[in-house]
Amino acid sequence: MPLKLYRRGKIWHYRGTVAGRRLRGSTGCSSKDIAAQIAAGIETRAWKRRTDGPQAVLTFAQAALMYRAAGKSTRFLDPIEDFWKDTLVKDINAGAIRASATTLYPGTSGATRNRQVIVPTQAIINHAAESELCAKLSVKRFPVDHKIKTPATWQWIETFMRHSPPHLGALACFMFLTGARISEALALRWRDLDLQNRTALIRETKIGSERITHLPPPLLVALANVPPKPGCDTVFRYTAHCSADKSWRAAVKRAGLPPLSFHSCRHGFATALLHSGVDVVTIAKLGGWKTPQHVFQTYGHASDDLTITNRIAGTKLTQPQKAEDNPSPESAGYGKG
Repeated sequence: MPLKLYRRGKIWHYRGTVAGRRLRGSTGCSSKDIAAQIAAGIETRAWKRRTDGPQAVLTFAQAALMYRAAGKSTRFLDPIEDFWKDTLVKDINAGAIRASATTLYPGTSGATRNRQVIVPTQAIINHAAESELCAKLSVKRFPVDHKIKTPATWQWIETFMRHSPPHLGALACFMFLTGARISEALALRWRDLDLQNRTALIRETKIGSERITHLPPPLLVALANVPPKPGCDTVFRYTAHCSADKSWRAAVKRAGLPPLSFHSCRHGFATALLHSGVDVVTIAKLGGWKTPQHVFQTYGHASDDLTITNRIAGTKLTQPQKAEDNPSPESAGYGKG
């Protein structure tokens, strides 16, 4: 039975059964002629779905709506949805997705293109594939240059805090002692803090889920010394990364410290816990990393101290030794026949 039009108020709606499927909805317009064209298009797509399968009519916009409705992370989705719009998912291949990343983010690193285009685009399509609406898609990532960055230390943080206004010093302390990303820290509201129970709720996370973090004593003191700013409900006052960066650089210069970035605090959090013997699974949970493997690959650097093997037998370590302080196999008499 073809779709029939009926009016509710000024808006025309449609209903009927096409290709064995019951269809009902609003055309969203008050003109009957335009409503009839919309209904005809819906009928055509319904028959095409019946004969050629759901992948024949599924658009990227529809797949993205399904992804959002499932409560998935919406970070980075807007420019991707604007790029693909009503393109049929079946016409989107791996090469086209890589090309879209270059178009959307020219001149950026492979890591940025992977994170902000390839990963979310593939996630949207594969979410639809789980409902058997299209084929699953795999996209090759752009090469990423993994540079070993210098982590912040507690000594660096303490020096920075002495040369910073209370809110900026507390920001550095918060990121170092909780592992929070700069975006997560800047989004922190006073209502997210429970100083009595020494916890904070981190809401806006990269992986799309909230987490509760512990507030160590030095951080409690730093937060208690931050006076609330009238008309501002954020703890650290800055509205964005760029607005905090100028103050950050100035404080680093005043303190005479090596120039470290915001991320060096999060890096220091992971590195310090790893060196303290905390397992990567726990670190990933505390810092909001998606997988323990990411923590291990990014922050698990080898130690140059060869005497560390003394720990196996319970021997106390003396002065740490670097590789260059130890004799080579040849000078020690090894390898001489």
